[in-house]
Amino acid sequence: MLRYLKAAFLVGADVPLLGRVPVNALLTAAFGILGFGHPAFWLLGLAAEATILPTLAFNKRFQNYVDAAAQADSDGDADAKRKALIDGLPADYRKRLGDLEKKCEKILDVYRSSQAEGFVIDTNREALSNLKWVYLKLLIARFHLLTAGTEDTPQSLADKIATLQRGLENAGENAALRQSKAATLEILKRRQASLERREQSLQEVESDLTRVESQVDLLLDNAAMQGKPQTISSDLELASDLVSGGIFGDAESAVADLDRDFGSTRTPGRSTARESA
Repeated sequence: MLRYLKAAFLVGADVPLLGRVPVNALLTAAFGILGFGHPAFWLLGLAAEATILPTLAFNKRFQNYVDAAAQADSDGDADAKRKALIDGLPADYRKRLGDLEKKCEKILDVYRSSQAEGFVIDTNREALSNLKWVYLKLLIARFHLLTAGTEDTPQSLADKIATLQRGLENAGENAALRQSKAATLEILKRRQASLERREQSLQEVESDLTRVESQVDLLLDNAAMQGKPQTISSDLELASDLVSGGIFGDAESAVADLDRDFGSTRTPGRSTARESA
């Protein structure tokens, strides 16, 4: 209710050459200034606000207007964040996303041309939007996995580990040197395990990208073949772990914010995209 009262206090009107003017706030300020000349204006202003604010704040149409304005601001902010994430990807990634988005739009065009009911198109649009968001997250994860860290591979680290292990077999080395090599060996083993996990994550992401692309192709085929427009409800459970975090690098915070906006359905530990088409 406080936000409705605040909106009512700041309610404005379009004035030529001045743009949007907060009429009620200016009226309150005017009564405040006039009150220094005669205190009765303060009482008059207080009475006016006591009438105007509750009347507007409790009005359902005004509340709907405030909610719609807030949603528009939220959508605009989400679109800006999403565009920033896309702009941060290489050109081939952006093209890949663009191709998928064109297919999603074509699916909606098929349903529009078949004169599908409004709620069917709206449901499909939201579902495809969630699919595109999951696909974008997979692209971001792929980019981060390929660019983060060093250029070492599990095999190159395995070679270094083998060399160190052979060195430790040399009984002629002093204790300090052997201790240093042993510590280095432990670090290399941990790095090797980390890289192996990264390679596994990358394989899962690659598989999921292909799966989403194939799913969209299937949805397009089905939309073209169906006689009666309808929603298609199915769960697409991904192998990639897009839930626990850490896979998006510097984009982690922005992805988390947009996840709340999109409200995608998930299963614990793994991402699930629920589509309709």
